[in-house]
Amino acid sequence: MLDNLEEMIATIERASNQILSKISGPVECLLMLGTGLGSIANKVEVEFRFSYEEIPGFPVSTAPTHEGNLIIGKMGSKRVAIMQGRFHLYEGWTPSQIAMPIRVIRKLGATRFLVTNAAGGLKMAFKPGDVMIIQDHINMTGLNPLVGPHDDRLGLRFPDMSDPYDKNLQNIVNQLFEKYDITVAKGIYIGITGPSLETSAERRFLAQCGGDAVGMSTVMEVIAAKQAGFQIIGLSAITNKADGGPEQKPDTIEDVLLNATTAGQKILKILPDLLENW
Repeated sequence: MLDNLEEMIATIERASNQILSKISGPVECLLMLGTGLGSIANKVEVEFRFSYEEIPGFPVSTAPTHEGNLIIGKMGSKRVAIMQGRFHLYEGWTPSQIAMPIRVIRKLGATRFLVTNAAGGLKMAFKPGDVMIIQDHINMTGLNPLVGPHDDRLGLRFPDMSDPYDKNLQNIVNQLFEKYDITVAKGIYIGITGPSLETSAERRFLAQCGGDAVGMSTVMEVIAAKQAGFQIIGLSAITNKADGGPEQKPDTIEDVLLNATTAGQKILKILPDLLENW
C-alpha cells in the first residue's frame, strides 16, 4: 500500500511536469464540466489541449458527451484548466483514480474550482433545465478518496468538510444569476454510485434525507479538492424530475442531455463575470 502511495505521488509529479512543459505559465482556476455541459469549453481561448490518454495517471472518460480532454487556456483574464469530461465510480474507477486529476491540476497552480454536474431534481418544485447552486452535499456512495495510506504532500489527513462549498462564492453566483434575470435554485446535492437511476422509493428516501438533487459524481472530486486547499463552487444542471411522486415518468438519456444543455447555457451566461470576480 505504501508503495502504491509513493507511486501515486510520483505519477502526480510526472503528469503535472508534463503539462507545465507544454504551457506558458501556471493555472488559476479549474472548471470541471459534467454530462451535457462540455460545450462551455468552446468559449475558452485554447493554449493547449491534452487528451486524457496522454496524461500519466489520468483515467479515460467513457460516459456519454464526456470528450476526455484537458484544455488549458484563457477565459477573460483568467488562466483556466477545463476538464471536458470526468470520471465516475460506475465506470469502475476507484475514488483515488477519480481524485488524481484534481491533485495534478492543483500542482499546476490552480486554487479555485468550479464543479458542474447533471442531476435529477428531488425537489418537486425543480424543473428540467434549472440550475442549482450546491450549498452542501451528502455522500451516499460509502466511499472516500482519502481512504488508505496518507502523505502530507496531498494535504491534510483530516480535512474539515463542514463547509466545502464557499458561501461567499455562492452569494456572488446568486447575484450574477439575478443580474442576468435567470432563476436559480439552491440546495443539497446527494452523490450515489449509479449507473442505474434511482427507484421512485429511493428518490423519496433521498429527499427525506435532506437532498434536493441527486447525481453520480462530484463528491469524490470535492473531497479531494478540499483536502488540496481549493476554494470550491458547485452548480448542478437539473436534467430530470426525480421526486418519486405519483406522476414520476421514465427518464431517457436524450432528455437528460437536452436539459443539461439548457442549464449549461444559463451557466455560460454568468461564467465570464464569475471568473472576473473570483
